[in-house]
Amino acid sequence: MKLHILGCYAATPRTLTNPTSQVLEIRNHMFLIDCGEGTQVQLRKNKIKFSRISHIFISHLHGDHFFGLPGLISTFRLLGREKDLHIYGPEGIKEGITLLLKLGNSWTNFNLIFHELTSKESELIFEDSKVKVNTIPLDHRIYTNGFLFSELPGERKLDVLAVEKYKIDIAFFKRIKQGKDIIMEDGSVMANSELSLDPPQTKHYAYCSDTGFNRDIIPLVKGVDLLYHEATFLETEASLAKKTKHSTARQAAIVAKEAKVSRLILGHFSTRYKSINPFRDEAMEVFINVDLADDGRTFEV
Repeated sequence: MKLHILGCYAATPRTLTNPTSQVLEIRNHMFLIDCGEGTQVQLRKNKIKFSRISHIFISHLHGDHFFGLPGLISTFRLLGREKDLHIYGPEGIKEGITLLLKLGNSWTNFNLIFHELTSKESELIFEDSKVKVNTIPLDHRIYTNGFLFSELPGERKLDVLAVEKYKIDIAFFKRIKQGKDIIMEDGSVMANSELSLDPPQTKHYAYCSDTGFNRDIIPLVKGVDLLYHEATFLETEASLAKKTKHSTARQAAIVAKEAKVSRLILGHFSTRYKSINPFRDEAMEVFINVDLADDGRTFEV
């Protein structure tokens, strides 16, 4: 699992920073998470292939999280895209995007499939044989969701030494990988646990931006390998964070600690600060394993 940070700053873009956008590589999927202004330029700078993106997840309809989407869709059209593009986001996203495409005479020559979200409870919005995605309801000024990306267990692994020891025919290999017992020639049953090994441990990534401090999300992100949590402000501006329904670095660290996550990434920094290093310092007073997002950084699990 690999996370690419394309942009991680709040609201106003600057010459050296970009609003929110990420790409998550997980089990042969490449998911785009939020699409602030300039996302397609950042995709090119980071040498990420447009064609691999088939699913886009938009947390909420503030401009710094989706104003890059009409341009990206238009570019897909110019590049001759043919395969479907799925967009998951709040109710109203279809109307907004399709109106802009219509006015710009940029209607797509591929299927643009919108999945509009309205539930205030966590819900499953995507699942295939490898990955599932659930929403994480957040507490912001407008309807907002984070997203939990979870690998599904893969096939069991053949225990090569055991298979050779018991002279297991290759015809049974698929059945063994599926976790099933097999019947030997003498009629005895060979337990699957004797012939296979556990698959690799599944990995989980939780994305939470934008949100006020909200302990309700803790059960939803419990024990994840990687948690991205907004930290727009430092504690010196805690009153402003509360007013605007954003979080401080310390509050993000409290969520990480109480949820017992493995690693916390802070992002969505206000551009009022000259340095982002104090965000790490503040968070590490509560939770030790803290990283700072920054445009162009990647994180691997």
